[in-house]
Order: sequence, then structure tokens, then C-alpha cells
Amino acid sequence: MLPWTVMDLTAGTARGAGTEAPGRVVYRHSIATRVTHWSGFLALVVLFMSGLQIFNAAPYLDASDTSDPARRVLSISGTQTPAVAGVAPGAASAPQGHLKIFGLDLTTTHVFGYGDDGQGGESVRAFPGWLTLPAYQDLADGRRWHLFFSWVFVIVGAAYLVSGALRRDLALIVLRPSDLPKMLPMQLYYLGLRDEPPPHGKYNPLQKAGYTAVLFVLSPFVVITGLALSPGVDAWVHPVTTLLGGRQFARTWHFVAMVALLGFFFGHVFLVCATGVINNMRSMTAGTYRLGKNEGTGP
Repeated sequence: MLPWTVMDLTAGTARGAGTEAPGRVVYRHSIATRVTHWSGFLALVVLFMSGLQIFNAAPYLDASDTSDPARRVLSISGTQTPAVAGVAPGAASAPQGHLKIFGLDLTTTHVFGYGDDGQGGESVRAFPGWLTLPAYQDLADGRRWHLFFSWVFVIVGAAYLVSGALRRDLALIVLRPSDLPKMLPMQLYYLGLRDEPPPHGKYNPLQKAGYTAVLFVLSPFVVITGLALSPGVDAWVHPVTTLLGGRQFARTWHFVAMVALLGFFFGHVFLVCATGVINNMRSMTAGTYRLGKNEGTGP
């Protein structure tokens, strides 16, 4: 099925891209898109949780080519402090967790620094067990999960790009200069400050901006910074590590990119909810989608 021609499932007729017919049901996402979407989602969840497990082994980030406390931008730690004023240290103490960002020290007991140990209790650890994979502290297993699903992420991403290019559907997701004037009106629509969205095709301008950034900027950057953290890859293509500022700096960049991907995920969920959960979920499971007002099927 060509990307600019969509079958009207309610009437059985073909219509061209850009035709605005609210309520018309179209075949929106191919099987390849749906499989790679959910596979990529699973891979990202595992990578996020196993990555935090790995981070727990060295719970800090430095803006330096080597470990340097003087250039530390983030650290998570746990300490023991007197629970009652005037009581000698060690006689009575309560655990505390600390999250320090650019010198700002925040007490985060029971969440960061001191929290769930993954075994029914609490202990000093950067991220709690409910956020890591495995839940208990195990660096070796965390690395195994992370390495395996890193390849899953790369293979799934490549499959998505190739299948999208072959279907000529990939071009519909790329942000174009003509989309830029529509971005503010689209934001106003999502915020409830505008009654109708600007006319758009299969993807609206904010979706295009997000997908373009994730597919062609963030995801490749995550892969490159992750490879730079590998001693074997560092020895093979050391200039890449050097360009990133060294392995410690690459680790910081890798973490920042992960946070950016996490931000995209929450933004994506918000947009899904704002434009109809049932309709969007049906399109990504069964493939069919009911067009709303001012929605089309083209670029």
C-alpha cells in the first residue's frame, strides 16, 4: 500500500493524502512499525533499568576525561547522621540519602542514596531496587542485561528505518520547514488554548519534531556514547572517545541522553493521552486509526 493512498475501511474506497474526512477509519501503522515500536519500547525500558543498576556501582558523573571530584556534576550517596540533636555519633543514627546536582545538596532519603535494596529492606544505594534491573545490587547481571538489549535496540531501530524507507513512510515522520509555523498553534491546541489543531498529515508538527530528534539525533548519540564506554571500542576507535571528552565525559553524555529519551517518553505519553488514548493505542496494536478533524494521511 503506497503511503499517500489510504484505504477507507468504512466504505472500502481509496482516498488521497491530505483529504480531511473526520471519522474516517484508515490503516495507519504497518505490522513492521507496530512490532518495532513495541520491541523498541521494551528494549528502552530494560536499558534504562539496567543502566541505573550499572550507575549504582559508581554513582557520580564528572565533566572530565577522568574521575575528578572537583568537576563532579552529579552524585548520589548515602550517609549515617545523628537522629537526635546532642546524641553522640554512633549512639543513635538514622540513614540519609543525598542527591547532589551542580553543588546543590538535596536530602532524598528512601528514594535516592538510601532506599529499597530489592530484597525487602533498605540500604545505601544510588537508585532504589524498584528502578533497577536486577532489583538487588548486581553489577555483572546489570551489564549482561544492558549489553544484550543494546543490540536489540540497535537491530530494532535499523529494522524500523529500513522498513520505513522501503514503504516510503519514513519521509512522513521527518520535520520539514513547512511544519515550523504550525508548531506553536499545535502546542496551544494541546494546552487547551486553541479549539482546533492546524491542518496536518499523518503526523502533526510536534510529533515530527520529537520523532526526528529521537530517530536521527538522540538514538545515534546514545549508541555512540555507549560504545565509547567500552574499553574494546575505545581501544579500536579512540578518537571517538577523545571527541566526547574522554570516557568519564562520555558516561556523562550517555546519562544526559538517557534523561532526554526519558523526557521524550513522558512527552509522547502526554500527546497520546491528549489526542485520544483508545484511538492511538488501537492504531499501534491493530493498525487502524480514526481520523480527527484537520487530520490527513500524507506528509
